[in-house]
Amino acid sequence: MNWSYTYIIRYMSRKQPPMYLSQQKLLEALGERLRLARLRRKLGVDITCERAGISRMTLYRAEAGNSAIALGTLARILSVLGLEPDLNLIARDDKLGRLLQDNELKPRRRPVVDIRAGGTKSHGSDGKSRER
Repeated sequence: MNWSYTYIIRYMSRKQPPMYLSQQKLLEALGERLRLARLRRKLGVDITCERAGISRMTLYRAEAGNSAIALGTLARILSVLGLEPDLNLIARDDKLGRLLQDNELKPRRRPVVDIRAGGTKSHGSDGKSRER
């Protein structure tokens, strides 16, 4: 057995972590949309695979919603279908992330150094200065 082959086999993940049912349903729906888009364009399996540079089995798995399909493979399939710009829509409007970020950002005030008194003053949340 070749050394590099042994190295790859030994360190590759043997099993993917389980997916939640909701995630699997989303992937299956994506696969179905890919299949329907291909059929609407009257593209056969062979021509789609040739243009995307993938095997028939990979296309079948992508259209079935298999979670092991690489993102790059999906991008090539979308490109063949003329749907590549749709990748820009993924996670575009991160409403939850922006809300969490906005709630975390509170105005920070640095302590003001009073050179005359030799001490520092800090501003409280009410905006009034306090001696430290």
